[in-house]
Amino acid sequence: MNQTKADPFDLLCYDFDGVMTDNRVYVAQDGRETVAVNRSDGLAIAALRRASVKQIIMSTEENSVVKARAKKLNIPALQGLENKAEALQAYTFEARIDLARTAFIGNDVNDLSAMKLVGFPVAPSDAFPPILDIAKHVTRAPGGAGVIREFCDTFYPGVI
Repeated sequence: MNQTKADPFDLLCYDFDGVMTDNRVYVAQDGRETVAVNRSDGLAIAALRRASVKQIIMSTEENSVVKARAKKLNIPALQGLENKAEALQAYTFEARIDLARTAFIGNDVNDLSAMKLVGFPVAPSDAFPPILDIAKHVTRAPGGAGVIREFCDTFYPGVI
């Protein structure tokens, strides 16, 4: 599948914690952090990338886990974002992407301002109530349990 104007979105933005993960972090005695991610999300992201769908991770956290996952998925990640709305506006302006044709998948109040900017805010089923209230689509899957795969199967059928 090649991206065309018939495609539903020009950009897919993903929060990391609570979307790609179940929002838990495991901290080892030496301070190293690990998280669990869903491989079916990775499969969906790879298929969308091959279909020329632009994707980005936007995270409040500055974390080597986010960086490593983005590198493995071969998509950009913006980290350490105090204001995701400002970062998203700057990114889309520079990339000449229409916010109205952008989907943002987020789960918590730090995603709220960015989600209000986009044409299609999406939430995992276990997102916090203010996020669920503004979502145009809520996945059946909770965070970390294939949210992006479900989104891909719903809005990009046949891409995988």
